[in-house]
Amino acid sequence: MKKSISAKTPAFQRVAVLGLGYVGLPMAAIMAARGIEVIGVDVNKAAVEKINAGGIHIVEPGLDIVVRGAVAAGNLRATDAPETADAFIIAVPTPFKEGYVPDLKYCEAAARAIAPVLKAGDLVVLESTSPVGTSEAISRWMAEMRTDLKFPHEHGESADIMVAHSPERILPGRVLIELVTNDRIIGGITHRCSARAAELYSMFVEGQLHLTNARTAELTKLSENSYRDVNIAFANELSMVCEKLGVDVWELIRLANCHPRVNVLQPGPGVGGHCIAVDPWFIVHSAPEEAKLIRAAREINDHKSEHVVDRVRHAAERFRAPVVACLGLSYKADIDDLRESPSMHIVKQLAATGLAILAVEPNIDELPKDLAGLANVKYAELDDAIAQADIVVLLVDHKEFKRIPKSELLARIVVDTRGVWAGA
Repeated sequence: MKKSISAKTPAFQRVAVLGLGYVGLPMAAIMAARGIEVIGVDVNKAAVEKINAGGIHIVEPGLDIVVRGAVAAGNLRATDAPETADAFIIAVPTPFKEGYVPDLKYCEAAARAIAPVLKAGDLVVLESTSPVGTSEAISRWMAEMRTDLKFPHEHGESADIMVAHSPERILPGRVLIELVTNDRIIGGITHRCSARAAELYSMFVEGQLHLTNARTAELTKLSENSYRDVNIAFANELSMVCEKLGVDVWELIRLANCHPRVNVLQPGPGVGGHCIAVDPWFIVHSAPEEAKLIRAAREINDHKSEHVVDRVRHAAERFRAPVVACLGLSYKADIDDLRESPSMHIVKQLAATGLAILAVEPNIDELPKDLAGLANVKYAELDDAIAQADIVVLLVDHKEFKRIPKSELLARIVVDTRGVWAGA
């Protein structure tokens, strides 16, 4: 769609962003940098204080500069409770519970926190990747608390409050760029909701705005991540087949990708992050009989982590008291994000066998709480870990690990899950 929106619709003077994590804080900062007054809301009071002091509590290139400038200009302020605004963007976690059941407690809490400060004409946008129907649930939760207002799930185009879904599509490490340049899917509960949300995003997004309905927008994001999960599962399964047959998977993929219509992805130790490792389960939960391939891909990628654990355990049998250096804890290269990280799972599983683990993660300063209580897991600097290790397990292809001279690894057993030292 074109970015020009009818001037009859009032401009957004103040926007509230609920959830100041890897999505919410960069979005709040980008909007504030465009001159919009932004109120960031988060239950983490330490994060609120740090942001108000011009700092950041996450790792993302360039974000510190943008936040510092926005706070200094008076366009960005953080608080632990919602305030009145013209638009509210919900960017909270959407994990799953036991049995891969979607857990919408954070979305519900955000909706109920917003409800008391709503006024007619306000817009509420769900950014959090969610199961189909969550936008309608947001509308219902708010309606329960504000019977004086009309909401779109009941009143359609005559609603006082507009509700829409616009899933984030950003890559850690490139968030500030992709928030602006990537196309956006915008799905309102009604056409009027979609148009109102498009007006908001047109204030800072340079990519195209694609309008649809809320349920289609919700399933679009889930489908995008499930597509990637299925393709990664093929690469991970192929790596295990190659290992059984004595074939170098990295050379195999390089040769297969010489075909003009083949693009096999690179295998790894599993799949992590807040999207790909979670979102496919939302589809499986909603359509368990139909989503057979999506379920299989999830199971393959989860199994790959167990396969890596077994490889390391078998290697450890060669030593009386082996020391294992695990390189990388985040779910992908050059970031500090540990959410759903297969590397974290692998380290915990190895620690449970009693092995002495030296964990190396250059993007954090200490062991995360999931590992800090384990007596046989120590945080280590890279050089010290390599020097002490009998087994080196490459879990994340951080730039620091790519610079390790291969000569330093010759006397050690190496389990390279990323192909960094392939052909060495």
